[in-house]
Amino acid sequence: MPRITLTSVFISYRAKLKAIPESSFVSIVVIQELMAGARDNSELKSWEATAKGFERIGRLLVPTSEDWLLAGRALNSLLRGLKSKRSGNTLKLHPEEKQRIIRDVLIARTVRRAGGLLITNNISDFKRIKNFCNVNIQSGSQFFGS
Repeated sequence: MPRITLTSVFISYRAKLKAIPESSFVSIVVIQELMAGARDNSELKSWEATAKGFERIGRLLVPTSEDWLLAGRALNSLLRGLKSKRSGNTLKLHPEEKQRIIRDVLIARTVRRAGGLLITNNISDFKRIKNFCNVNIQSGSQFFGS
C-alpha cells in the first residue's frame, strides 16, 4: 500500500477509520484545520493528541521553508491567473479563496515531498494546485469504496 495522507476525510469517513492505516501520514495543516473546527475542548485535545502521536512515530508532515516558498509562488500565480509549468493559463483565483488554497498547497507540497497519495474530498482545489505541485490525489469515496 502506498504512503497515504488523509485530509478532511477524517470527518467524512470516521466510521470507516476504525484504525488509521499503518502507512498513513497526517499533515499538521490538516490537524490545525480540524482543531479550529473542534466543537469542544475534548475534541480539541483529541486532535492535539493525534498530532503528537503521528509526530512520535515520524508520520506528521510539517511544511518546510521551501514548501512555504513554493506555496507563495503558486498562490501568486493563481491570484494573477498566470501560466503554470505544467499547463496553460489558470483560472484567476478570487482573493477570498486565498487562505483556503494556501493551506491546500502546503498539504499538497508536504505529501508530494513524502512521496505519498493524498486522500481528500476536495478534489477540485487539489486538481487546481496540481498544476503547481504534481501530487497524487484520490477522492475519499474512491479510497474507502463508498
